This record gives sequence, structure tokens and C-alpha cells, in this order.
Amino acid sequence: MSKPAGWLPDQSAAWSAIAADYEREFVDPYRADAVNPLLREVHGLPNQSEGTAADLGCGKGPLLPLLAAKFVTVHAVDFAEQMLHHARQRCVGLNNVRFHDASLTDLRFLHGQLDLAVAVNSLVMPDVRDIEAVLVQVRCCLRAGGRFLGIVPAMDGVHYWTMLLLDRALRRGMPMEAAEKNAAHLAEHRYFDFAFSRFSFRGIVQHFWQPFEIPWRLEKAGFRDVRIEKVLLPWDHFRLREDFTDQEPPWDWFFACRAE
Repeated sequence: MSKPAGWLPDQSAAWSAIAADYEREFVDPYRADAVNPLLREVHGLPNQSEGTAADLGCGKGPLLPLLAAKFVTVHAVDFAEQMLHHARQRCVGLNNVRFHDASLTDLRFLHGQLDLAVAVNSLVMPDVRDIEAVLVQVRCCLRAGGRFLGIVPAMDGVHYWTMLLLDRALRRGMPMEAAEKNAAHLAEHRYFDFAFSRFSFRGIVQHFWQPFEIPWRLEKAGFRDVRIEKVLLPWDHFRLREDFTDQEPPWDWFFACRAE
């Protein structure tokens, strides 16, 4: 397949390079100790006798077996070759899963075909114009009334984690300046551009989302009935977790909506 407009070769290579270590390097919403509303939603779907679903930015494919059990046809789309390699290995024997090496900015091969689209931590393009282009593409892929489910990384979750770390340092008697430096170090602020909600790590640049941004961008793209809910992440992904286990953990955002 030729690479469509919007292809980001540096990002696809970076995601391929991280594929083997993905679960260790990134907070994983599929962990059994995460509170993941997306899994609840998908498990609650009736089996579709003629339905078609797509995992857009499928990564290593943790959701594909569940979708394959629910839908007649499942499309697995990713632009990172090594991610697709791992996803294919996970889906050996699942003959209703079709794999596509493609950018989400051009999904014309799926237009008008989907009853369900899922995007888990794949709406993270550092240029929000690309995110909005992808949302329009997803809308074009869904049949009228089709559902769109997703998870996006939460910028406000990072702020919350920073607050907990700051309060911890102050309780331990640190002066404010030292407490702020301590919290910023432990929350790894060096990887973030907070003004424009970007996260940069090992060559990957991601957009993080504020909760108010989710309905804003989805509704601009033609989606309705937008609902959001926290994805509570496992504490053991975070430093000094033993000091905070009585607190709600940091989160990402789950969203659900429908195509008009």
C-alpha cells in the first residue's frame, strides 16, 4: 500500500521501535488492575451477525480478539509495522481480522463500512489539525448511528499527579521552591509541553487531552451524544505509589459517541 498524505515516517518508525517494550514504557489501560470503561462497553455489545468494526491504531492488538468475537469483520489499522507484526501474532487463527498498514488521516478504504470504530491512545498526533482530520475520516467510515469509542491520554491527569506529589513534598517539610522542583522531577515534567498539551519520549510526540477538548473536537467532526468517563490507571505505573494508595489514581479519558 502506498503511503497516503499525512504519513509521518519518523513517528511510524518510533512507534515500531517501542513496540516490544510498549507495555513497560507506557501506561497500559488494558491491564487487569485498570478501571477501563471501554472494555465494559465492548463486552456489553450484542454479537453482530453482520456487523463490521475497526480498531484504529490497533497497536499490538489487545482489543482485537474481543472485537473478533463480537463482529463478523474486524479491521485492524496501524501505521507502525512492528505494532502490526505483534497484532498479527496475537490474532493467529482469527480469520475475520483484516490488517491494514495505513495512516489514520486517510481511511477511504473503510468509508461507509463500519458499525463500530475504536481508537485507544491513537488520537495523539502532535498537530491537532491531523487529529481533526482523523476524526472526520472516522465519521466518514461509520454508518449512520454507528458508535465511536476511544481512550485518550489526559493532560489533567498529569496535573493531578503533580498536585499529589507537591502535597507530599510539602508534608515532608520541603520549602515551596524545593517541593515544586521535586514534584516536577517525579512527574517527569521534562517530557511535557503543558501550554500545548504535548508529551515527547523516545522520539514519539503525543498530544494529551483536556476533558473539555473531547466533546469540542468530536462535535466539530459531526459526532453527537458525547459521553466521557475516567479510565483509572494502575498505581504501580507511578513512582512512590505506596504513599498514595488511599487516593484515586491518575487517569486517562474514555469517550463514547455516535455518528449522525
